[in-house]
Amino acid sequence: MTALLELDGVTAHYGHVQALFGVSLSVAEGEVVALMGRNGMGKTTTIRTVCRMLPHTAGRIAFAGADLARTPSHKAARMGLGLVPEGRRCFPNLTVTENLTAAARPGPWDMDRVTALFPRLAERRGQKAATLSGGEQQMLAIGRALMTNPRLMLLDEATEGLAPVVRQEIWAALRQLKGGALSILLVDKSMKELAAVADRAVILERGADVWTGATGALTPDLTERYLGV
Repeated sequence: MTALLELDGVTAHYGHVQALFGVSLSVAEGEVVALMGRNGMGKTTTIRTVCRMLPHTAGRIAFAGADLARTPSHKAARMGLGLVPEGRRCFPNLTVTENLTAAARPGPWDMDRVTALFPRLAERRGQKAATLSGGEQQMLAIGRALMTNPRLMLLDEATEGLAPVVRQEIWAALRQLKGGALSILLVDKSMKELAAVADRAVILERGADVWTGATGALTPDLTERYLGV
């Protein structure tokens, strides 16, 4: 498969503190890749670096063959990077409809398709985002990213802290997205659900990639070593 996203030996810093130590990973066209690791191991930093919210200090990041080194975040988004950030970050004073249309771009994902994926959003079109439950705000954040019609969607802790029934709704939606033209880089901790969605996994340990392979190859020893508390 052709690589859509490639990171090769990427390092990044917060001020003088180094956070990434030579991360290498790839996401192919139409592939779903899980980015895994314990808390504080560099997953969110990797996502931020790909989306150009944090510059990398060494290595190479390429998206659709283009080097992202000098690309600002808004141009990266226009190139087809769609971010669902940790903490959702919906526009609280805008309605569901306004949130979805604020960054919409032409393409197959439109209001009808997003609300078909998340019927709750159709029921709450006129409500302000601040009045939604946490799970509904997460659906809105995913829907907002889809409305940009990305080639690669990056989801940072898409189901963290949500009620089990809402988590299952979101995982069901992600399973529907799998197998199409959309590529996904997904940060989450739920092994059972990830195994049903992700084609491959990349594990980070102390800001470096330490294991890459098919999700089915994640043995109990590996999960205990790198993901256990």
